[in-house]
Amino acid sequence: MSPSNLFDYARRLDTADPLREYRNRFLIPRHQGKECIYFTGNSLGLQPRSTRDYIGQELDDWARLGVEGHFQARNPWLSYHELFPALVAPIVGARPHEVVVMNQLTVNLHLLMTTFYRPTRQRFKILCEGKAFPSDQYAFESQARLHGFDPAEAVVEVFPRAGEHTLRTEDILAAINEHGPQLAVVLFSGVNYYTGQVFPMQAITRAAHAAGAIAGFDLAHAAGNVRLQLHDWDVDFACWCSYKYLNSGPGSVAGAFIHDRHCRNTELPRMAGWWGHDKATRFLMQPGFEAMPTAEGWQLSNAPVLSMAAHRAALEIFADAGMAALTAKSKQLTGFLFRVLDAINDHQRHKVIEVITPREEGMHGCQVSMLMPERGRAVFDALSRQGVIADWREPNVIRVAPVPLYNTFEDVYRFGEIIREIL
Repeated sequence: MSPSNLFDYARRLDTADPLREYRNRFLIPRHQGKECIYFTGNSLGLQPRSTRDYIGQELDDWARLGVEGHFQARNPWLSYHELFPALVAPIVGARPHEVVVMNQLTVNLHLLMTTFYRPTRQRFKILCEGKAFPSDQYAFESQARLHGFDPAEAVVEVFPRAGEHTLRTEDILAAINEHGPQLAVVLFSGVNYYTGQVFPMQAITRAAHAAGAIAGFDLAHAAGNVRLQLHDWDVDFACWCSYKYLNSGPGSVAGAFIHDRHCRNTELPRMAGWWGHDKATRFLMQPGFEAMPTAEGWQLSNAPVLSMAAHRAALEIFADAGMAALTAKSKQLTGFLFRVLDAINDHQRHKVIEVITPREEGMHGCQVSMLMPERGRAVFDALSRQGVIADWREPNVIRVAPVPLYNTFEDVYRFGEIIREIL
């Protein structure tokens, strides 16, 4: 398809887009007086226009009421976290009592591993994807050490085959089967941060359980990006951040999922805090922890209301748009991006962009990772100078993520034209 035909096609897709008005709900960064092409929602989502009002309301109530805001604020702070289960559950495919908003991602990962990584001399291994996000790697290593195991033996990584960039499902399942008798936990990302590959979470969970292991997931790059069915997939636990696709602000409050069969078990070991204690007796201030029989039983502290206000502003947009509509548009956006990048390669003497994100249905979300065999950093820097906000990953990958809430098909077309001009 020629550039002019691609442009006309992008315009038609934007005109027919049922979500096109949602872009107006976000603040788009500007470059030299024009809106940027913002393709880093996989790193930090854009600010909803409503965020300032949501936070401002809590600041006003704090100024007006002081400590009484815990009871008399327009959204009382004492129970503020209870606003979230109904908003979060549809995004991750959970029942409301299985999800809780609290802490930050790696804090939640450690808290959940405290419960679900209970190694023995026979079962002590943690199986994960090779080159998982560094914070996850550090968590796995430190958890193994805390239990007296050598991470070099306890943490098992599954790498792609030689010459390949992504993992094959059969290789993941084979590794689970191989290490089965020694596996304590299988803990993968939902979406790999580097390649954008969506892992087969249901198949991994089923294989982990067949091997006698627990199945958990870090959904940092999956929550708000791809369809999830954590309850129906029988996932044991999961955690995620809220500042990427969930647009809740830098370092904002995170989330966790604990399957119903576990969260009802108040005898499970955990790192206890007073906000996880039975709310009926919490303020008696007595010794002896009594966990709530929901995901709230893993809470430590009372709600960080200001960051939760930003999170609520974003989640209400998700509730309005719906994950089904968002993922449908996302498939169109990335499909169009694949086409644009293919057209660039077709007009070069040799392939200048290698897309390492899988194209198969269900194996990618918003993110497309472009391996640049030549001049990768120079191309990235030139994109930045022309108002494209993308993401560089060493040694030679540019990550871009057209997000259905605020990116357009014309954004994708313009991005391709800028790359074509640079090359």
